[in-house]
Amino acid sequence: MCGGVTFNHSGQDYRVFFPNPNAVLPVRMKNGSHLLLPWGRRREQSGSLPVGGWARLDSVYSGVWDKYFPTPVKIDVSSFMEKDYEGKSRWFDLLPGKYIQGLVAKNRNEQRIYVVTMEPDSTMAEFHDRMPRIMFG
Repeated sequence: MCGGVTFNHSGQDYRVFFPNPNAVLPVRMKNGSHLLLPWGRRREQSGSLPVGGWARLDSVYSGVWDKYFPTPVKIDVSSFMEKDYEGKSRWFDLLPGKYIQGLVAKNRNEQRIYVVTMEPDSTMAEFHDRMPRIMFG
């Protein structure tokens, strides 16, 4: 379900895991620059956006997220981590030109990014019941 990512921002390498309340994800802007946004919301964090760090693709399509004015974005990471059914962390590299689809949700002055997830393809089904949606350039 994408519990961690690695990326480079402004020449610094990051390894970020969702449980960290300071977790951020890099959004690739249309001009090629990056913006770091808070990754989801944890129960202990204030705010009114949904708790969690993920948005199921089917819930996006069905309008569940509409009240948060969702904006689709590209999350620019070099790899992501999934925990398999036994709880072991597995890292997967993304090739250049591939991104994780994100959803930026907003409510008043609050803005957070959620990883869009979907049912896994055959290569990922052995690891988890959901996987991040991968996009091309």
